[in-house]
Amino acid sequence: MKMNKQIGILSLAVSILAAGIAGSPAPTRADVVWDHWTQAETLQASGNSKAAVPHWIYLADHYASAGDWENAALFSGKLDKYFDDIGDYDQAIRYYEQENQYWVNAGKDWGAVKLQRADQIRTTVELYREENIESIVQERSQSVGSRLAKFEPAYGTYLGMYSEQDPKVGNTFTKMQSVYGKKHAIYLAYAHWGQGFPSSYAKRAKDAGGALQIAWEPDNGLDPVTDGAYLRSWAKEAKAAGIPIFLRFAGEMNGAWVKWHGNPAQYIAKFRMLHDVFATDAPNVAMVWSPGDVPANDIDPYYPGDAYVDWVGVSLYIEPYENGDPSLPSMLATSNVERLTRLYNTYADRKPLMLSETGVPHYSHSAGEDYTEWAKLNLQRLYEIMPYKYPRLKAITYFNVDQQMNNAKNDYSLSTSSDIQTYYSQLIANPYLLSEVKDAAKPTDRVGYVPIDADHQAFTKQTRIIPFIKIPEVYIGKVEYLLNGRVIASQTSLPYGLDLKAGEVPEGSVLQLRVLNKSGQQVAFRTFGISSQVSVNINGNVQQFEQAPAIVNGSTFTPLRAIFEAMGAKVDYEAATRSVTAIKGNTTVKLTLDQKTVYVNGKPIELEEPARLVNGYTLAPARFVGETFGGIVNWDGATRTVSITSK
Repeated sequence: MKMNKQIGILSLAVSILAAGIAGSPAPTRADVVWDHWTQAETLQASGNSKAAVPHWIYLADHYASAGDWENAALFSGKLDKYFDDIGDYDQAIRYYEQENQYWVNAGKDWGAVKLQRADQIRTTVELYREENIESIVQERSQSVGSRLAKFEPAYGTYLGMYSEQDPKVGNTFTKMQSVYGKKHAIYLAYAHWGQGFPSSYAKRAKDAGGALQIAWEPDNGLDPVTDGAYLRSWAKEAKAAGIPIFLRFAGEMNGAWVKWHGNPAQYIAKFRMLHDVFATDAPNVAMVWSPGDVPANDIDPYYPGDAYVDWVGVSLYIEPYENGDPSLPSMLATSNVERLTRLYNTYADRKPLMLSETGVPHYSHSAGEDYTEWAKLNLQRLYEIMPYKYPRLKAITYFNVDQQMNNAKNDYSLSTSSDIQTYYSQLIANPYLLSEVKDAAKPTDRVGYVPIDADHQAFTKQTRIIPFIKIPEVYIGKVEYLLNGRVIASQTSLPYGLDLKAGEVPEGSVLQLRVLNKSGQQVAFRTFGISSQVSVNINGNVQQFEQAPAIVNGSTFTPLRAIFEAMGAKVDYEAATRSVTAIKGNTTVKLTLDQKTVYVNGKPIELEEPARLVNGYTLAPARFVGETFGGIVNWDGATRTVSITSK
C-alpha cells in the first residue's frame, strides 16, 4: 500500500507559484502596462485588493495576448485568490481554470493545484435515478467497441476489499457476509517480486466464492523482472488457483515514491512481457494497469497499450489533511468524485475501470478529530454516485485499514466504528454492487442507473432518485425536493435519496432540489425535467415498446400491434385504407385509424377514443387492446401500470 500521499506534490506546486509571484519579472513595456502593474501592487500593499482587480484583469489579458503565459498565469493567480477569499466562487473557478490553462501553455504543470481548488469550491447538483430497461443501462456501460474485457460485468460494479487488518474479518474472507451483510466479489492481497504466489490468499478467496486482486510489487525495481523459471512457476500457480485474478503489477508507477518509477519505456516492456506470459500460461489472470490519480501529468507515458491491458485501475484516496498533516490546508472540500474524471475521460471508452485502492477516513489521528459525517458523505459518493456517474467504473476495492500514526495517519477502517460499519452495510446492500466475478455479470434485480437529463427524464412504475450534491461549505444542512412547485420531502441526514412512484409524476413534471447549508442558508437550487410513462405487463412480464404508451385525452393508449402479437394474434396493416386487421383463433378485429367504430367478428363496437398513429405506430385504448382477445385488464394508478392477463 502506497500512502505517502501523492497530494504533497500539489503543495510543492503552491510553493513554486508563491515564489514566482514574489519575484515577478519586469514588464516589457514602460507605459500603460507598467502603470497598471505599479498601481495594482500599490493598491494590494495598502489592503485594497478590490481596487486592484481591474488592473490584474488588464495585465492577465495583456500578457495572454502577447503569449507571455507565465505572467498571464501569475496575474490570473492573483484574481483567483481574491475571488476565492471573498466567496465569489464562480469567478474564482473561472480564474483558477484560466491560470491552469496559461501554465499548460507555458509548458508547466503547476496549475494542477488550482484545478483541485476549483473543484473544491464548485457547487454541484446532479440527479441519478434507477432504470429498469437493460438496453439503456448496458449502452452507457459499454466500451466504444461494445466488447467486454476479461471478467467485465455487463453493468454493475464489483465490491472489493482489503480486509487483512480488519479485526472482524482478517484473512478469513468467509466472514465478510456476517460482518457487512454481503459477500464481496474481490479480495485484495499484496505480493512481492521474488516471493511465491500468494496461494493461501487465493484459497481463502475461493472458499468465500470470490476473486483475488494481487498488488504485485517489484521492490528492487524493474531490472529483476524477467521471463524465467520464477515467473513461469508463479503463473502456473496462478492458473491452479482456479479463480479469477486481477493482477495489478507495479501500481502507482507514475509516482516518484516507488522504485519502479522513472523509466516509462522499461515499465511498458516489462508489463507487456508479463501480459504475454499470463495470456499463455494463466488465462484466468486479467492484467490491471493501475497508476495513482496524481501526479496526473505523469500517468499516460506509462500506458502499455490497449492490447496489453485488460483493466485500468487507480489508487484514489481522500483525507481531511494532506499527508495527515493538520498544519497544511484542509482537504475536506476535496471530493473523490472529481478525482476520477481525468483518468475516466482518457481510458473509459476503451477499458473498464476499477478503483484498485480507495478509502475514506472517519478519524484523523494526527489531529485527534472525528470525521464521521464527512466520511458518510463521501462513502455515499463512492458507492452510489461514482458508479452511476461513471458507468464504466466496474470495480471498487476498499482499503479497510486503521493506519494509526503511520503514513497518512487516518482511520480508513469500516469496523472500528459501529456507525460507519452500519452505514457501509446499508450502502452496499444495493444489488448494483456485485458480489460475484464472472464474464458479463449483472445485478440480480437487473436495475441500473442513469443521470436525469434531457435523454433520461422518463421512468416507469417507480424509481429511486439519488442526488450528488457538493457545496463549498462541504457539510449540507438540508435537502428539499420540490415536485411541480410543492415540497414533497426534505432530508437532514445521510444517505440522500428519494423514492417516487409513477402516479406521482405526470408527464412534463418539474423536480427541483433546494440545498441549504448548516446555517440554514440556501446555497444551491436546481431544476430537472422528469416524467413517468405508462408501463404494460402481459401475464406478469414487463413489455418493452419502441413507442411508449401515452395518455390521450385522459385515456391510456398502448401499442396495438405489439400487444396483439404478444397475445398470439396475427396483425396486418393496409396503408391505403389506414386499417388494421388482427386475427386470433375464431376472433377477427378490424379498425380504421381515427375512427371510433371497430368491428369484432363483424359486430360494431364504439370506442371513447379512436386508434391513432403516433410516430408511425398504431396506438389504441389499453382496455380495448387488452380485452379484445379475451384478456383481463387491470390498472394500477400508483405505478401507472396496465396489467393484461390472458384467459
